[in-house]
Amino acid sequence: MKDAKKLILDTLKTKACLKQDVFHKTKAIFQSFKEEAEKLSDELKTEMDKVDKDVVVNFIDKGDYEFHIKFGGDILVFFMHTNVFDFEKSHAIWKTSYLKEDELRAYCGMINVYNFLADSFKYNRLNDVGYLVGRLFLNKDLHYFVEGKRQLGFLYNDFVNEVIDNAKIRNIIESSILYSMDFDLLTPHYDTMKVVSVNEVNEVTSAMNIKTGKRLGFKFQADNDNIE
Repeated sequence: MKDAKKLILDTLKTKACLKQDVFHKTKAIFQSFKEEAEKLSDELKTEMDKVDKDVVVNFIDKGDYEFHIKFGGDILVFFMHTNVFDFEKSHAIWKTSYLKEDELRAYCGMINVYNFLADSFKYNRLNDVGYLVGRLFLNKDLHYFVEGKRQLGFLYNDFVNEVIDNAKIRNIIESSILYSMDFDLLTPHYDTMKVVSVNEVNEVTSAMNIKTGKRLGFKFQADNDNIE
């Protein structure tokens, strides 16, 4: 029993303390994401007001773990997961000497980025869907990588060498916006729209509640990056 107690204490001293450290560092970096997103939004808004004031660019703070960037007809939702994650042993990062030297480097906080239609929030269309644009993983050393589509998937994937900073945060936000702007709203499949209830039609007039999304009818996860 003494051995079991020692093992519990040793584990708490390593993993539990480590996870707390990673959580606090991820939260601090998420605050930097907020600050960079707000600055970028203000810059874009200033420029767009000279061109067309009806094209809205806004930063929306939703609390400690979430913020939105609204640009034109899109919204990017950034949110930080409050848990810390490890990776399956089959993941490519385990093949690196960086993790072989210290397995605790695999524990990461996670920041997710989702793309929604702005009207989904404006009209409170609760059935509408958003799509995962990317997710950032950050460890105790502030090393990071991003899993994502197109530029997000290959510009920010050097976990061994890359350390997060404000310039890289800015680049990640800009890349997320550019990717979201690069694909447009698709007409839903005819078969998904051919039958509606009276209640749905009534709701359409007030809240436009028929489900909408940029890739409705398609599995975003399986999108070919060369075919959008």
